[in-house]
Amino acid sequence: MAAVKVPTTHDHADGVAAGIVAGLERLLREHAIDANDVAFIAHSTTQATNALLEGDVARVGIVRFGGRFARASMRFAPIPLADGVQLAPVYLDAAAGDVVFERARGAGVEAFVASDAFGVDRPAREREFVDRARERGLAATCGSEVSTMYGLRARTRTAALNAAILPRMLRTSRVTQRAVADARIPAPLMIMRSDGGVMDVAEVERRPILTMLSGPAAGIAGALFHENVTDGIFIEVGGTSADCSVIRRGRPQLRPARIGGHRTLLHTLDVRTLGVAGGSLASIAHGRIAAVGPRSAHIAGYRYAAFSDLATIERAAVATDGVAALHDGDVRIAITPTCAANVLGLVPATAFAYGDAAASRRACERVGAPLGLDAAGLARAILERATATLRAAIDELIADYELDRAAVVLVGGGGGAAALVPFAAAALGFEHRIARDAEVISPLGVALALVRDVVERTIVDPSPEDLVRIRREAIDAAIRSGAAPDRVEVVVDIDRARNRVRATASGATALVEGASALVRASDDERLAAAARAIRPTSGTARRALGAADDTPSFVVRTPAFDVVRCGRALAVVDERAVVRVVAPNGIAYATTGAQCAAALRTAIDEHTAYGDVGRVLPDLWLLAGARTIELAGCVDADSVLALVADDLTAASDTGVLAIIAIPRRA
Repeated sequence: MAAVKVPTTHDHADGVAAGIVAGLERLLREHAIDANDVAFIAHSTTQATNALLEGDVARVGIVRFGGRFARASMRFAPIPLADGVQLAPVYLDAAAGDVVFERARGAGVEAFVASDAFGVDRPAREREFVDRARERGLAATCGSEVSTMYGLRARTRTAALNAAILPRMLRTSRVTQRAVADARIPAPLMIMRSDGGVMDVAEVERRPILTMLSGPAAGIAGALFHENVTDGIFIEVGGTSADCSVIRRGRPQLRPARIGGHRTLLHTLDVRTLGVAGGSLASIAHGRIAAVGPRSAHIAGYRYAAFSDLATIERAAVATDGVAALHDGDVRIAITPTCAANVLGLVPATAFAYGDAAASRRACERVGAPLGLDAAGLARAILERATATLRAAIDELIADYELDRAAVVLVGGGGGAAALVPFAAAALGFEHRIARDAEVISPLGVALALVRDVVERTIVDPSPEDLVRIRREAIDAAIRSGAAPDRVEVVVDIDRARNRVRATASGATALVEGASALVRASDDERLAAAARAIRPTSGTARRALGAADDTPSFVVRTPAFDVVRCGRALAVVDERAVVRVVAPNGIAYATTGAQCAAALRTAIDEHTAYGDVGRVLPDLWLLAGARTIELAGCVDADSVLALVADDLTAASDTGVLAIIAIPRRA
């Protein structure tokens, strides 16, 4: 309907929250939007990340419980943040009672962490101290609030990082929340998480560290839902940096977060940030383009040639300071990748990066002449150097996630997407597309993001009852945060080597569900989406799948999903033609709620593999109602059936369900 952009308010007394307020007021005023019509409001923020990177953190006091050994186990080496800045906490003993607050004040402590051995199982002492601190108006958190995993030192370290950014994040969230209230918007404020979900502002006031990398997470969420990406690499290109991340089977990929080289008990999106973007400066050395980035034009005070007038470019002198640029007095004009892409005609007229091709071409001619290059030659040299930086990250992501290179699609987002992605895709041999509304893909991603919550536990040999309990806890947390109850999906990951169980619950808000219901793809669009996902472009991969010449066809149809076969492969497609599951050698079963348990036992019995290391169950998916229920990683049928029984308590006994089984090798 509408979009506005306002400058970031770094120097305002209220920080970046002032810019959010200004943007919100302008959006409502300029586009005559009634505040009562707003059903959902959310924002992503890089404040947590920036605070840690810049060392703008509070002095932390760690209040320790337990005996000498437990207290010693909570100590950790100072965490390096910005240049010359470390997070070095003050250690305090809980045994001091209320005197601990006086000692902390004398040491300059601004935020507290309460940490207790086995606090995950017995959090009472931690929480009692945090309540006392908050009653005094002090910022405080505890280890069990931040993580439910065992590992006393790692949990204390993670809580200390959380406490270090608490005061700053509290100020920002409260100013933003006040702005929403002043605008008389009835919807609760939601904040983007670093795993691509959203949570309410009350959770941010307890666990702001969960917002780390929520800026890149918003762009990925936009690609997932606005662009319906199934498998690909999303590249969000700004003016200074590009964020690269993998989307696999319609899901972003997560990894454990490390800060200052230290392990934390957090999982964030796996985002590879590169110092190359639409506004990167090109460096000249030894008569050639030697580097592109990491310095950018707008930070270094340069204009873009693509957004300068031709007369100024004709009048300016070629720079001699090693930058591909022109100088006209105090005005400096750089030839950026954006300018180079405009010279080569790669930027569509509708793209945010579209500029004056004639001005860009003349600037490239003048700067390229001393290097023996014409305008196109200089433009290609700049984009080839930028592509070399992207290539390394793309190759690494493909290897890390074992992607089929022939099936990878590069999806560009951000204002600078058209400056880099089309050239890089052609040079590296990938298909590509620029996201719709690429310049505002991040706020779109926030608006469309799923509510998400994660519950982790350390359990040796988890029983079916343990799995059901953890799964239910994750569902309840997602619903409390605003997820529509009937659309919550849960993935339970069981890591028996580390004795860990993680349940990730995701669900759309009522707003997103309402918007999604308005968009239903046709049968032809769903079949075509499945065929694209199943059929890689390389002949070798097609032959391996047995799908070279096969026509896609529906196998099982449920109210919300279709199972499509193409050769020996299956794909699960939802209403919007998003492919949710790809099964290279999958087997599909149609069933009902009443017969589901028996059908699952049949699928398990028929496709369990036996070998020297024992038996290996097939990976299983259940399509029930509007949810895809992933049942991978279970080692016995009882665990599978317990999880399914918990999921189908409200399911119809007569509605069509589908089971997908993918055999695995023992």
